[in-house]
Amino acid sequence: MTGEVASKPTRHLHRPLLAPSVGALFLWMAVPLAMTLWFSAEHYNLLRPGKTAFAGWENYRDLLTHRALWIAMGNTLFLVGLVLAITLIFGTLFSLLLNQDFPGRNVCRLLIIAPFFVMPTVSALIWKNMLMNPVFGLFAWITRSLGFGTIEFFSRMPMLSIVLIVGWEWTPFAVLILLPALHSLNPEQIEAARLDGGGPIALFRYIQLPHLLRPMAVVAMIEMIFFLSLFAEIYVATGGGPGLASTNLAYLIFRDALLGFDVGRASAGGVIAIILANIVCFFLMRVVGRNLEDLR
Repeated sequence: MTGEVASKPTRHLHRPLLAPSVGALFLWMAVPLAMTLWFSAEHYNLLRPGKTAFAGWENYRDLLTHRALWIAMGNTLFLVGLVLAITLIFGTLFSLLLNQDFPGRNVCRLLIIAPFFVMPTVSALIWKNMLMNPVFGLFAWITRSLGFGTIEFFSRMPMLSIVLIVGWEWTPFAVLILLPALHSLNPEQIEAARLDGGGPIALFRYIQLPHLLRPMAVVAMIEMIFFLSLFAEIYVATGGGPGLASTNLAYLIFRDALLGFDVGRASAGGVIAIILANIVCFFLMRVVGRNLEDLR
């Protein structure tokens, strides 16, 4: 009882110390959101900053009836879904391989994890100029050597090219999360399953995969937050083109705001992007929560 009574004043003393941090965090989140909502209801063009007028829902109506928004939303969902699948599948595969004992394992771990620490702009430039360039890129040299000619990656398959770049960047992140999770698995459980005649597929299906579902859910949620706002790779590699073929919501907002100088329309796009992100997060968390409950 004495300890409980003594802890209450201590908690009250901590609140004033936390108030500046909580207030700064609130302002950091609330002020940009409030400004975005305000500008989304305004006719505000950077070429005519002094001529503003209340637009109401006009910016939203203009966006929702424009073909570019729906193409960008489809590209965004396609990019998020495909890259999530690639990173989870290959992240799990590499984690299982690196969990084995073989010569040079530490070097392999370093090489697989290294791409995650490359800046997105730099990695996009490497893929665009050194690997996927149709004239002097590595892939062009390989296809020409095999007699297939060259492949125009960024003009014929722009979205798949972006998926390949982003998947290369983020698969190491999945490895960083899943490999320690495999290390935490009780080795006696694995040995007991092997003594009972369980092969590699059975071990993965009934022991390793259920153990990895929780960290895989964490990987999916964190990556989805970043994938919904991908910009640097698209800006450097394809510029959103050809046409709108590789334009996602983030690039569409950038195009409206800084290339079209229409802050009101871009802010409306930002609000729509926030709503889309919350919808996707809601369904993902429900699916993840249901799967985690089934494991209990």
